[in-house]
Amino acid sequence: MTACWVLTGIFGGVVLLYGLIEIHYFLRMFFTVFFARFCKKKVHILDETTIYGICTTTDVDTLLYHMNNARYLRELDFARADFYERTSLYREICSQGSGVVQGAATIRYRRFVKPLTIFKITSKIIYWDEKSVFMEHRFITPNDGFIRAIAICRQRLLDCSAEAVIGSLMERGVKQTGNVEAGVIQTPHVRPEIPPEVARWLESNEISSALLRQTPAVTTTC
Repeated sequence: MTACWVLTGIFGGVVLLYGLIEIHYFLRMFFTVFFARFCKKKVHILDETTIYGICTTTDVDTLLYHMNNARYLRELDFARADFYERTSLYREICSQGSGVVQGAATIRYRRFVKPLTIFKITSKIIYWDEKSVFMEHRFITPNDGFIRAIAICRQRLLDCSAEAVIGSLMERGVKQTGNVEAGVIQTPHVRPEIPPEVARWLESNEISSALLRQTPAVTTTC
């Protein structure tokens, strides 16, 4: 009888915990960081990283036909965690400042991901300025190589220079992938030219910020 009460209490505790906290999200994040730090090969800051995922029954929308739009952005948490660990980007940011936050994100959906479909997310840095790092993420289905969605995220660095962080990491190794050709001497600290889509996106953000600054604060009285 006592054993039954104990099992009931444990089961109730697990149900309550799942009701209050999304346990599988934190478990997956733990394993993502663990494997990136201890099992996967370290890569250069300008290299591209890849993680794999699957659209489960908890990821679909109300029509039960494809992955919920919000889940794409959630999947990027794991892609960034893998990239941060394998490139040592997060540790370098913390050593020079206090941290990093997501400043903005834009995503374009091209074709939906069906339930139980395996996909991969590629991540790479495409630009940086003094305070931010811009990353591009692509959702690709391996069976056909089609890019299902593409996202650009702005990572805002706190209390440190993005130029200094990237420069420090670029000095630590030779780029392992990408279009670096043998025998070609390249300047390691030259910031890439801003992609046109990022430039237009930043212009849109500035317009939005200007409009919000002009909007008077709404006050309510009881």
